Amino acid sequence: MKKKVTILAALAFVITALFSVTAMAADSPFHIGIVTGTVSQSEDDLRGAEEMIRLYGDVSNGGMIKHLTYPDNFMSEMETTIAQIAGLADDPLMKVVVVNQAIPGTTEGFRKIKEKRPDIICLAGEAHEDPNVIASVADLTTNADFISRGYLIPHSAKQLGAKTFVHISFPRHMSYETLGRRRAIMEEACKDLGIKFVFETAPDPTSDVGVAGAQQFILERTPAWIEQYGKDTAFFCTNDAHTEPLLRQLGEYGGYFVEADLPSPLMGFPGAFGIDLQGISGDWPAILKKVEDAIVAKGASGRMGTWAYSVGFSHTAGLAEFGKLVAEGKAKITDTNVLLESYGKFSPGAKWNGNFYVDAATKKPMRNFFLVYQDTYILGSGYLGVADVPVPEKYLSIQMTGN
Repeated sequence: MKKKVTILAALAFVITALFSVTAMAADSPFHIGIVTGTVSQSEDDLRGAEEMIRLYGDVSNGGMIKHLTYPDNFMSEMETTIAQIAGLADDPLMKVVVVNQAIPGTTEGFRKIKEKRPDIICLAGEAHEDPNVIASVADLTTNADFISRGYLIPHSAKQLGAKTFVHISFPRHMSYETLGRRRAIMEEACKDLGIKFVFETAPDPTSDVGVAGAQQFILERTPAWIEQYGKDTAFFCTNDAHTEPLLRQLGEYGGYFVEADLPSPLMGFPGAFGIDLQGISGDWPAILKKVEDAIVAKGASGRMGTWAYSVGFSHTAGLAEFGKLVAEGKAKITDTNVLLESYGKFSPGAKWNGNFYVDAATKKPMRNFFLVYQDTYILGSGYLGVADVPVPEKYLSIQMTGN
């Protein structure tokens, strides 16, 4: 008799579990696919996906979110990335796909999705491919505003006291319309603001030297750059992996750092200054305070800045939230006010601004490519008010030089 009761209890448990899963699935009438880099290449992007899973659950447990990561060496494994993105269309409940950062291959992945499932909303964050390429298939792309920031970052550097501005990058990045055009705007802005502009080349972390080799180069070269250009020099790099060693050396040898290419309190600061963030994951105000305390203790107060909330985190979470609202019929894909509100949901208190991308050749705004930026926070002194600084119209039409 006891054995029979045990079997009945086990069956009851299984049936209850099945009903529970069914109920969870019923709460998720559609799925959102999120594709990001790994922790080693783009941690903040990934943390945004984790936040959405926390809010809406994982597909594997009956929730709404399915999260994938593309390979670190994505340039040589593009077919893998394309297959990962396109494979999301095999899920009959998939309604939204977000890729952040939208590395090369995203356009083709989206194209394959649209061929199979034109109903799926495809959203790209921080596109690496040219605007006209990604915009040919994505329903909406959002990038950190590389046009406005091309002017605003040198403008902020001058406010901090910089007399020289050093831009660090490599050929692959400079071939991108977004990054190459921003570099050209920065150079013109420095000229207009009376700051010397210098371009320095560093190894590409996706090349044979890898992340370790690229970081070692920055560690070795930064002291020499500071000696060459002076401590009143602001540095900017286009790659995440370069950021940590650059910050570490600027903390030791002097110089300014307005903000990262993709600004965040987590972008380079914890590793560069040995900041322990255990127990405060996802708590951006607490993270910012920890970072600020470390910078002040290092004697770098007023020399380094960031966005109070990570742009990578904001792209992932904000786009997924916006896509959810569109899929639910609560917003239209063209509603940029709702888009900015979706970003604001994950960055309370931070001021955002944004504009449609204007094609340099046609001078026309691209209605499915929106540029966003947040006020710059200088560690040790506070917000600069960057979101309210007018950007002269001349910079909207500056094109990349091809260098």
